Amino acid sequence: MLSSTRILDPSSSSDVTLAVDLLRAGEVVALPTETVYGLGADARNDRAVEKIFIAKGRPNNHPLIVHISSFEKITEWAKDVSPLAKKLADAFWPGPLTMLFHKADGVSDAVTGGLPTIGLRVPRNELFLEVLRQLDSGIAAPSANLHKKISPTCAEHVLSGLSGKIAAVFDAHACPVGLESTIVDLTSKIPRILRPGQITRQMLEKVLKTKVDDFEPHDVSVAGNMVDHYQPTTKLLVLSAEQFMPFLTEANKNKRRLGVLWFGAADLQQNELIVSRVMPTSRELYAQQLYAALHEIDAVGAELILVQQPPKEWSEIIDRLQKASYKQ
Repeated sequence: MLSSTRILDPSSSSDVTLAVDLLRAGEVVALPTETVYGLGADARNDRAVEKIFIAKGRPNNHPLIVHISSFEKITEWAKDVSPLAKKLADAFWPGPLTMLFHKADGVSDAVTGGLPTIGLRVPRNELFLEVLRQLDSGIAAPSANLHKKISPTCAEHVLSGLSGKIAAVFDAHACPVGLESTIVDLTSKIPRILRPGQITRQMLEKVLKTKVDDFEPHDVSVAGNMVDHYQPTTKLLVLSAEQFMPFLTEANKNKRRLGVLWFGAADLQQNELIVSRVMPTSRELYAQQLYAALHEIDAVGAELILVQQPPKEWSEIIDRLQKASYKQ
């Protein structure tokens, strides 16, 4: 374990240079993206990539997404690149879209979890892009949190789990998207969404002018595809609007201490046993605030976190909540 984790200033050119130097030296550095904070290492340095898995406590057979500075870098990491990729890159890169390709010859199994495929993304964060340009390599960067725990959207979240385990973290603004990128598989004839995110099937089809298979539960090994993931320490239950109030009333009667995330409720009467937060009715704002809300509620020492289910059409949010929920 490192003696301490350095806090870096994103507005300081010397701190940006320091981050690049640390990455070149094989260290891991937490960097903000528009989605969540990423735990970055030089994707061409196997020992550095191994440090990601060690810091997170993550199995090393689980693939990492590699972040690159531009579409022009794609052939350094992927081969047999679908013609559809350029259309998607023109529309959504930099941005919260990861494309899955066959990995290029010479790309290490360490970063792909031994798989023949690789996920690539150009992040929409100028700090991350500047680090990529100076490093002149790809950066492998899963979410900067302990394995299966709530993803971080600010430096404080990163430090709560990884302080002393990583070399440095940038203390930047909260991540504006708040959920991990959409992953679309371009290795088969029909593109398929393997992880839902802000970029939806409808958005992809509008650009590609062709069918895209929407997200459905699957067993493909890609980032985030685990039954249990994004989990708070406190057990979490997701209940429909019909189930929510009866459960809450019964729990209140039995004097259970609860953390509660309401969906669009105007008000919830507080008492010493209930700590609540009203979530936005906007899909974009809900996604942006979800992980921060879970971090906040998880810290109050409740017996249970109760989440009122948002609309089922919000597939990326439902996916994260289902994986974060307690399986009885």
